[in-house]
Formats: sequence, structure tokens, C-alpha cells
Amino acid sequence: QVQVVESGGGLVQAGGSLRLSCTASGLPFDASAMGWFRQAPGKEREGVSCIVYSGASAYYVDSVKGRFTISRDNAKNTLYLQMNSLKPEDTAMYYCAARYRSCSGSYYDYPYRGQGTQVTVSS
Repeated sequence: QVQVVESGGGLVQAGGSLRLSCTASGLPFDASAMGWFRQAPGKEREGVSCIVYSGASAYYVDSVKGRFTISRDNAKNTLYLQMNSLKPEDTAMYYCAARYRSCSGSYYDYPYRGQGTQVTVSS
């Protein structure tokens, strides 16, 4: 049974940092591209970042470039998202998702998804 579980969300002041984690089990983690998506109330879900199965390439939405860093530890089946210089507009539910090898910008291309972790940035 595949399980994808996010953690690390919380309440932080603008300018602060958080690190999200995502552990995945029951799937070939080292053959999976891993993505972070987010959805704010009343807004569409958007892709935040993705890292390919090997970690050799990573992608970011323009609004987080230079502030967020995605990484993975294949030995621990864990994905990370280091979020620095947080802004109130980063407030959202953050979701982790997995698919085979390569990244996709569409959440629905990822067959394995977590339940999300809430990030709230106060001004």
C-alpha cells in the first residue's frame, strides 16, 4: 500500500522559514519524481516545485525561485522543501505527490498524493 505523508507545516511570521518533509512508502522512491503543490483558499492548485527521480534536475514556479529549495534523500524515502523568506501569499495547503521518473506540472499526473500540510504566513 502506497503512503505519502507530509509534515512540517505551521504558522510563521513573514520573512521566516519552514522546512516541509514528505515520506513515501510502498513505491519505488528512487525511481519517482516528487513534486510539491499548494492550494490557497479560493484559488487553483498550483505546482510549486518538482525534482526528478535522480535529483539531477529541479523546477520551481517563478514566485518561489530564490526562496524555496527542493531536495530529496533517496536512502530515507524523504522529500524536503526548504522555504525561506516566506510571504503571506505563500499561505496554502501544501501537498506532496509522486510519479514515475519525470516531473509534470499537473497535479493529476501524479498517481500518489498526500493529504497535505498547512502553511500559514502572518504579516
